Amino acid sequence: MPLNRRKFLKKSAVTGAGVALAGAAAAPAAQAAETSGGTKSPKRYSLTVMGTTDLHGHVFNWDYFKDAEYTDKAGNAQGLARISTLVNEIRKEKGHCNTLLLDAGDTIQGTPLTYYYAKVDPITAKGGPIHPMAQAMNAIGFDAAALGNHEFNYGIETLRKFESQCHFPLLGANALDAKTLKPAFPPYFIKEFYVHGAPPVKVAVLGLTNPGIAIWDKAYVQGKLTFPGLEEQAAKWVPKLRSMGADVVVVSAHSGSSGTSSYGDQLPYVENSAALVAQQVPGIDAILVGHAHVEIPELKVTNTATGKTVVLSEPLAYAERLSVFDVELVFEKGKWQVESVAATVRNSNSVADDPKITKLLKDEHDVVVAYVNQVVGTATETLTTVEARYKDAPIIDLITKVQEDVVKAALAGTAYASLPVIAQASPFSRTSEIPAGDVTIRDLSSLYVYDNTLVAKVMTGAQIRAYLEYSANYFVRTAAGTVIDTEKLTNANNRPDYNYDYVSGLQYDIDIAQAEGSRIKNLSYNGAALDDAQQFVLAVNNYRANGGGAFPHVASATEVWSESTEIRTRIAEWVTAKGTLDPKEFASVDWKLTRDGTPVF
Repeated sequence: MPLNRRKFLKKSAVTGAGVALAGAAAAPAAQAAETSGGTKSPKRYSLTVMGTTDLHGHVFNWDYFKDAEYTDKAGNAQGLARISTLVNEIRKEKGHCNTLLLDAGDTIQGTPLTYYYAKVDPITAKGGPIHPMAQAMNAIGFDAAALGNHEFNYGIETLRKFESQCHFPLLGANALDAKTLKPAFPPYFIKEFYVHGAPPVKVAVLGLTNPGIAIWDKAYVQGKLTFPGLEEQAAKWVPKLRSMGADVVVVSAHSGSSGTSSYGDQLPYVENSAALVAQQVPGIDAILVGHAHVEIPELKVTNTATGKTVVLSEPLAYAERLSVFDVELVFEKGKWQVESVAATVRNSNSVADDPKITKLLKDEHDVVVAYVNQVVGTATETLTTVEARYKDAPIIDLITKVQEDVVKAALAGTAYASLPVIAQASPFSRTSEIPAGDVTIRDLSSLYVYDNTLVAKVMTGAQIRAYLEYSANYFVRTAAGTVIDTEKLTNANNRPDYNYDYVSGLQYDIDIAQAEGSRIKNLSYNGAALDDAQQFVLAVNNYRANGGGAFPHVASATEVWSESTEIRTRIAEWVTAKGTLDPKEFASVDWKLTRDGTPVF
């Protein structure tokens, strides 16, 4: 892959940050205008900053789980091949030398394509392949990308290999070496844009990632990396960038704008703090927002110290949108000043795939399509997640059964072998289906869409009761006699489906007519009321085990076993070993929704 811009990159010995020189030819937007009297008006320059985020391995508009073109009710299209077309259009419109292309993180996890090149044909192997996301982003010409939390899902070795394959820096000012507390990745990137008859416009990009990494990927980063808050590190670096002569400061932040956290009070930092950074840290002109998977065309935040407006934009995930910041500068009093910033988003469904990207990655795509369509077993009946949010569905029982079996086998012969094993699982997808007949890897992958691994934690009956009560807050309080609308029954407190848990091996009712904290009824184990003092081993995914979702007790519970094999892989192994997928072997009705004791369904 030609390096193109890379040859202009100068590395700082201290930070590893880059300075790129761009736009040797003057752009029309940068010329000095003359008035009718012959006097020159102030020089002006128009800069366009484009941004993606949460690409999650989407190169093409393809659904590997359905083995078909991606479609949804809103008519969205996905993939970097579409983004490439949008970027080409904007570069043609604005002048390539007047544009900057950034990403705000979560790049190398999320589809079978990225899983395949992390685990099946890993980029870390000797002589291994170049990651498809690196190939695509290099070809499109990204200038810089912030680290996302999912960059760490496959371990630091995989991330470092991906970093080495990218022709642009991966930025993370708040990803620090745990021992030295110095940046473990480049904190910033600087690019200069030449202007005819005036000093170059110097643009600094500060990259910030999510402090929740310390929880969600604890197994990989503990003792190696630490992740302080975004506001804290922005307050440190933005003044430095300004002192280095930055005329424009853009932050690429893998952090939503809502000011909320999903990991409770386990860390003193806010997960979704992009708006807080804009509000609290002077000197920022624009923020490319990531992580939250919401579309924000333009959000204006007033900095409390300066009164100046900071413009934020978050494009929709999976390359469905491209954020576009138009920055207008004027040269006055011997320096460039930002006059205005405006943001919009462009829709990937408005263009076709860039044939250059399609051709570049066709071979990798075809290999993964063949991989996910491998048949590993036969199902006796169709299993679906359509009602799994509010009914105990056999397809989720499959997950808990596999987790129970794996943990029981792992603990055999240990001091914990006599403890009963129960398991947690969530209804990740509302559309997953394992059809009757041949079962493929893609069928099973669609059931478990995350690359989570399995952990075993010791918890008491009382702790499990509190865990279930917290999980039951997912349901909207609904009085007896009220007509049930299943579309409005769940996701109370803005809780996503992946933060609602089944727990297998117990029997219980969830009374949705009751207030939060008083919904778990008739909780029993082996036909008797649950003993609060009894100990259990909970088979739980690593996201939940490390505190994801802020479920009580589980993060602090004693860990007795863990592994690095994905739960998705364990499910495929289980089905392959059985040959036949029969609900009689794993399905059971452990819980049901009630209202004042009367079943809802």
